[in-house]
Amino acid sequence: MSGELTPRRSAEHDGFLRHAHFRWLKRAGALCLVALLGYLIADVGPRPNGGTWYGYTLGTIGLVLIVWLALLGIRKRAMTAGNWSLKAWTSAHVYLGLSLLVIGTLHAAFQFGWNVHTLAYVLMVLVILSGIWGVVAYATLPAALSQNREEFTQGQMMEAIRALDRQLLDAAQPLPPAEAGLVRAVLAEDPFGHGAWARLSGRYPRCTTQHAITELGDDHADPEAARVAALLLKRKTQLARMRRHLRLKALLEVWLYVHVPLTFALLAALTAHVISVFYYW
Repeated sequence: MSGELTPRRSAEHDGFLRHAHFRWLKRAGALCLVALLGYLIADVGPRPNGGTWYGYTLGTIGLVLIVWLALLGIRKRAMTAGNWSLKAWTSAHVYLGLSLLVIGTLHAAFQFGWNVHTLAYVLMVLVILSGIWGVVAYATLPAALSQNREEFTQGQMMEAIRALDRQLLDAAQPLPPAEAGLVRAVLAEDPFGHGAWARLSGRYPRCTTQHAITELGDDHADPEAARVAALLLKRKTQLARMRRHLRLKALLEVWLYVHVPLTFALLAALTAHVISVFYYW
């Protein structure tokens, strides 16, 4: 019994890139090989291009693939199993999307210019490149997210920072006005509100927590000041973890803000490309 279940369980835990022993990688590779052989042996002189029967064939295949690949966003809303599970569809999306680099280039016959046809090709390449970034992100960042937050949820990390803030507020009461002002500035700041670039880069050069630590220094004869300094260091550590968490989440999601708009732009350019081709046919 256990011998029968092991292969199935292994398949269920394979990622979408390895789905069904790289089934869609093999199929996409075969499609590229057939397209390349056809390009080399097609009876079209001096060579196939977008205006030959072989060029139209590759163009039709590429168009159908692009439209089908764009349907992944709709497909995500339907949960099914088997050969057309979401994992299988995503695997096909990745490898057939990569095959478009070969099909699209052969369709254009390496002929490019300042026109809507080349615009469609460039947008296709940009969509594929942004998709590659998405694959890399989903393959590497979830593990980094889990390692960074350890056993804590995002809510628990936020609550730990708020708890430190309450302790800082109490500890700062006996301090001289200048030092108490540093703590008030720390508590008044939104530690995550430094803009999109700060979140993506993980750099916060105007962090008031770090500024307060620097201003207070390391040598504290006053036990109250020493307690505040220790709390600030703990807050800095907690902030660093939370900021890493938000950065990894942003890197995991930001590619979609490029990939999806570029996909719509590609569909619009393809529509113009097809209409212009048939208009001048």
